[in-house]
Amino acid sequence: MLPTTASKPTNKEYIANAFSKAAHCYDRHAQFQRDVADILLANIPDNLAGKRILDLGCGTGYVAKALLERGAHVTCVDISEGMLQVAEKMLGTQQVSYLCADAEQLPIPDGTFDYVTSSLALQWCEDLSRPMTEIKRVLKSDGTAYFSTLLDGSLDELRWSWAQVDRHQHVNVFKSLKRVKLALAQSDIENHQLDLRRITVWYESAIALMKDLKGIGATHVNNRDNGLVSRNALCAVEREYQRFQNSAGLLPATYQVCIGVIRQ
Repeated sequence: MLPTTASKPTNKEYIANAFSKAAHCYDRHAQFQRDVADILLANIPDNLAGKRILDLGCGTGYVAKALLERGAHVTCVDISEGMLQVAEKMLGTQQVSYLCADAEQLPIPDGTFDYVTSSLALQWCEDLSRPMTEIKRVLKSDGTAYFSTLLDGSLDELRWSWAQVDRHQHVNVFKSLKRVKLALAQSDIENHQLDLRRITVWYESAIALMKDLKGIGATHVNNRDNGLVSRNALCAVEREYQRFQNSAGLLPATYQVCIGVIRQ
């Protein structure tokens, strides 16, 4: 009999494992994620008393905490068990429940929620139309969804710097605005509004940026084996990144962010 071998983890398993490993240090590295969440939250009504909300890709619970403070009943969903454990430790179980699930296939009945929120989670889905379809399905007939996702052009400085060092893919390729609009159309979502934001975060070094990316769990890159990177390669990337330095000696990390509102 031939020996059996463990199957290679799927892309989603890689992503879930990466975020679970980072869950306990996530908040120390997630200022950009909180800034984007605050933009999203500014669009949501202040009085959510009695409203049922799905927070899709809840992470450690930053958005959910704000929704609870506004009176909502929140269901926190994430593909990462580790993230959910940290969220539950912070939020408790009063008016909040937790579900480990895939955004592309939610084990939730139709028309369950008044609102859906999802901040910087959808870019991890390969086919954006699938979570969009699920969001529409679980919303009530008069429900509203608020989401943010990264677009192409994000982290281009880091992508360019790595391209000068080797031919491997070190930074994820994000979807274009055209692809987001196509996903909405494929999901039969007609009533929507998209707001584009260009946000720059400044760092003292490229290594500091990469530490933040690792600290939030954003380490899995599609179509690349997650091998170790040599110290020489990291030093070379640091040298290349210096080309983007501003007059204050700081290095930019640019993000292209899409803020979306979906109304049933």
